[in-house]
Amino acid sequence: MSEINFKTRLLNAINKKPVDRVPVVCPGGMMNMAVVDVMKATSCFWPEAHIDPEKMARLSLGVQLLGGIENVGVPFCMTVEAEAMGAKVYMGTRETEPRVVKYPLNTIGEWNRLPGLTENHYRVAVVLEAIIILKKSYPEIPVIGNLTGPISLATSLMEPMDFYKALRKNPGEAMEFLEFVAENIVKFGVAMTKAGADVINLADPSGTGEILGPKVFGEVAVPVINKITESIEDATGVPVMVHICGRLLPVLDQLKNIKSRVLSIDAITNLRKVKQALPEKVIMGNVSTFLLEKGTPERVRKAAIVSINQGAGILSPACGIGANTPIENIRAMADAAKIGSV
Repeated sequence: MSEINFKTRLLNAINKKPVDRVPVVCPGGMMNMAVVDVMKATSCFWPEAHIDPEKMARLSLGVQLLGGIENVGVPFCMTVEAEAMGAKVYMGTRETEPRVVKYPLNTIGEWNRLPGLTENHYRVAVVLEAIIILKKSYPEIPVIGNLTGPISLATSLMEPMDFYKALRKNPGEAMEFLEFVAENIVKFGVAMTKAGADVINLADPSGTGEILGPKVFGEVAVPVINKITESIEDATGVPVMVHICGRLLPVLDQLKNIKSRVLSIDAITNLRKVKQALPEKVIMGNVSTFLLEKGTPERVRKAAIVSINQGAGILSPACGIGANTPIENIRAMADAAKIGSV
């Protein structure tokens, strides 16, 4: 098969169509793709790049050009939705991502006072404009728009432990809150596709089976995730990938009910076992984020080839890239996609 462009390769992989080789991506969002080496090379630094669409676009493109990653992706954090819905956010430093420093909710019963996400909120508008810039300038590079998952967004709007307790003690109110959260996530996702996103990635690190337990994960997290992914895909035709952190083997039965075609997994989970249990899914991952930052290029390359050989349909870091990851290690992972595929 002759070589195909980045966007066609990724979309074919998502849709289980023929590809010349495994695509290699780093979505963005929770699965951050920006590193200090590229910030220096592009003169686009955090935290300015979080609030300037031109710098956001240039920094994302810089990772693609210098690291060999086959996509661009924005934003670089998980705070856009939370800030747009009332949370106070500290924008971080050159090496640290933005984080929520004050929740807008004291109790779950206050959720109906929250503002809904709007496209003209400054953080939302920056992300949408960055997508427009990337799509217009580089149409053959897939643009991945990144969304915060429902449990993670809920726990960015109120004290996490209070929310987890509410799931058990006040499930009706908790589910109403999650429905509201999901509606706003869908709104942002649809806006991203209208701006030009080719793929959406939904990451929910606070909604794992380890944190929630298999029962609540299956009864609460999975249906809400499905509502989000199906709503976006039905409205736009754009595929939505799902990333779940942590150990997944205890919740394999629940994962079978996730409707997304692509499941992104952590390095802590054996990719081969997940692929065997979920043969209908495209598995994305799962090169260790820690290894990418601290290892040698050769060790990274070997780990990436292992992921491919275990069945990764899309090669990517397990949970993004640390800001201090050397650019040569990103290139090593990208090179593995070219030499490690059959």
